[in-house]
This record gives sequence, structure tokens and C-alpha cells, in this order.
Amino acid sequence: MIYRFRVILDAKEDVFRDIEINSEDTLEEFHNAITQAFGFEGNEMASFYVSNEQWEQGEEIALFDMSEGMDSIRIMNETSIDDVTYREQPRLLYVYDFLSMWTFMVELADIAEEAPGQIYPNLMFSHGEIPDEAPEKEFKAEKGDGDGDEEDFDEFDHENYDDLDFEENWN
Repeated sequence: MIYRFRVILDAKEDVFRDIEINSEDTLEEFHNAITQAFGFEGNEMASFYVSNEQWEQGEEIALFDMSEGMDSIRIMNETSIDDVTYREQPRLLYVYDFLSMWTFMVELADIAEEAPGQIYPNLMFSHGEIPDEAPEKEFKAEKGDGDGDEEDFDEFDHENYDDLDFEENWN
């Protein structure tokens, strides 16, 4: 089967690519197709993340296993596309170059039969120009995240450290 994906850059301007790829290909082959479609060199670290309908980041599938024997993670060249994406689970997040954080929303748009003579992966459609730099992300804490909530942080006097209750020689 051929999966047809829309890969959308998370940016203000509409920038996306429609890519066809064999469902049995690996995520590494999909990673290569995405980097080529967007004009990247393809020599930076990258990861796919399983995602839900709210585009929340789930399980990571990395280009390389950098866990150093701790918790092993799935890697792209050992994971087929149809293993993580199918009609009921159509969304992935893709992050390329962890220093720049190029972030893409990847959605399975259609499943088709293989066309005779067609070479896959296939860039079907290209819209928009990729900016010179990755779009900046705004990270916000939500209530209930971390040790305290936003209201406690907002009420904290950042200029006066005298009332923090640290002992004089706390270390």
C-alpha cells in the first residue's frame, strides 16, 4: 500500500509537502524523503513522535539510539511506517535538527494502491518556501505542570531573596 502524507512546517506561513511512500518503508526512508522535499541536507539528528488529535507528543522514534543502554528507544531504521501510522492513528510529529528545532506535523491523508512504474517515495505537491531559519517556538507552562502553579510564580518577589528560608550554609 502507498501512504500519502501531508507534512506541514509548524510556522505562520503555509509551508507543506505532500509525499507518497510505501507503507512498509522505514521511518528512516520517510525521514530522508522529508529532508529532501524541504531542501535540508539531512545530516542533523531527527525524531518522529507518535501524536494524537491534539498534536501532543507521544512515543519517540529516533534516528539513532542515544540512550547509552538506559531505556532503549525505537529507532527509525527498525520501524516501518505502517507500524506507527495507520487510518486510526494518522498523526506524527517530526523534529529535524534539535538545535534549530524544525518542527513538522505529519498526517496520513490517504491510502492508495501502488501505481505501476511510479518510483516511491514521490513528492506529489510542494507549497510555500521554507524560511531561512526555523520558526521560533513559544513554550508556556500550564497550571499543574512542575512543582508550583503560575499564580505562585507570579506572586514571587524576584527582587527580594531574604524570605526564601535557606539556611545560611545550606550547601
